[in-house]
Amino acid sequence: MRTVAVVGASLAGLSAARSLRKQGYDGRLVVIGDELHRPYDRPPLSKEFLAGTLGEADLSLETDDEDLRAEWLLGARAAGLDRAERAVRLADGREVRADGIVIATGAVARTLPGSEGLAGVHTLRTLDDARALRDELAGGGRLVVIGGGFIGAEVASTAYALGLDVTVVEAAPTPLAGPLGARMGDVVSALHMDHGVRLLCGVGVKGLSGERRVDAVLLEDGRSIPGDIVVVGVGARPCVEWLEGSGVELDNGVKCGADGRTSLAGVVAVGDCANWYDPRAGAHRRVEHWTGARERPDAAIATLLAGGAVEPGVPRPPYFWSDQYGVKIQFAGHAAAADSVTIEAGAADDRDVLAVYRRAGVPVAVLGMNQPRLFTRWRKQLAATSS
Repeated sequence: MRTVAVVGASLAGLSAARSLRKQGYDGRLVVIGDELHRPYDRPPLSKEFLAGTLGEADLSLETDDEDLRAEWLLGARAAGLDRAERAVRLADGREVRADGIVIATGAVARTLPGSEGLAGVHTLRTLDDARALRDELAGGGRLVVIGGGFIGAEVASTAYALGLDVTVVEAAPTPLAGPLGARMGDVVSALHMDHGVRLLCGVGVKGLSGERRVDAVLLEDGRSIPGDIVVVGVGARPCVEWLEGSGVELDNGVKCGADGRTSLAGVVAVGDCANWYDPRAGAHRRVEHWTGARERPDAAIATLLAGGAVEPGVPRPPYFWSDQYGVKIQFAGHAAAADSVTIEAGAADDRDVLAVYRRAGVPVAVLGMNQPRLFTRWRKQLAATSS
C-alpha cells in the first residue's frame, strides 16, 4: 500500500494511525477530521473540563514528541466514498485517493426536534459543545438534563457540584437499564437522589418552551419543568451518511467482521461508527466506549495490512467507566446476556458494591462502584472466560 486514508481524527482514528506505524506501514498516511481540533480526549468533557478543573491543553491525546509522519486534513468533512476510484470525497470538493481506508467517523449527538435556534439548549459531544455549556453553567441557575444515561448523569453530577439546581428527566422506568440491567441501573441512578438532584422517570418530553431562550421543559404528562439551561443527552447516531451508495454495508453504523473488515476490500472501520461482529454473542454490536476505540484499531489495521488474510481474534469484553458524585463506576461485559446478578462485595445501599452478572452460572459482566481492585480482578477473569 502506498497511501492509507484514515477518515476521522478522534481517538479511534488516532489509534489507527498509531497502529499503522507500529505495525510497520511506512507509506503515505492521510488523517481527515471534520473538526478543526487535533485529537482530544472526550470523557473529561462532561466532568473535569466542564467543571473548569481541566484545561484544553490537558485534553490532548498526542504526546509532545509524537510524529506519525501524517498529513492532517482538519476541518474537512467526508462527503462520499468512490470505490471505483478508491477515493474519499470531501465536502470542499477535494479528493483523497488511497489504497487502504480506515473509517473512524464516530457518532454525533442526537438532538431534540424543535430545539434548533433556541438559546440555552445544548448537546455534549465535542470540545466546542463543552466550551459553550461550560460558559453557561458558570452563570448558575436551573438545569434540566433530558436523558438519564451516562453523559446525562455526568453532566448532572458536575452541575450539582457547581451549585446549580438540577433535574434529570428519563423516559424509561429505570435509567441505565440498557447497559446495566434494571436492578443495578436503579442502584446507580439512585446517586441522583442521594445528592438532592431530582430524577423523573417513566415520562417522555413533549417539547420545550421559550421564545428566543428556553425557559421550561414540557413533559408528556402535562407537567412543566422550569429550566434556564437544558442538556439533551438522548444518545448518539453513527456518522455514516457519507457512505451511502459506496458499497460499504451499513446496519446501525458500518457493518464489520470481528476484525473490523467491511464489505469492501481494503476498507476497515473502527470506533463509535463501527458495528463489529461479536463471536461470543453471535451478533453485531456497536460499542461506543473509549477502550474499544483505543484497542480495536490494532486488529483492524492488522487485517488491512494483511489484505484480510489474518484470522480474526475475539475482541475483549467492552469496558467503560463513569465518575458521578464522587463515585467511580466501572463496567465490563454485556448485561443483556445475564440471567442473574449477585452482589459479591459491599452493599448496594452504600453505593460501594461489586456485582457479577452470570448466565447459566458463567460470568458475562461485572459492575463496580468504588471497588477498583476487585473490579480489575473480575474484569481479567471475565476476559479469560470469554476468550
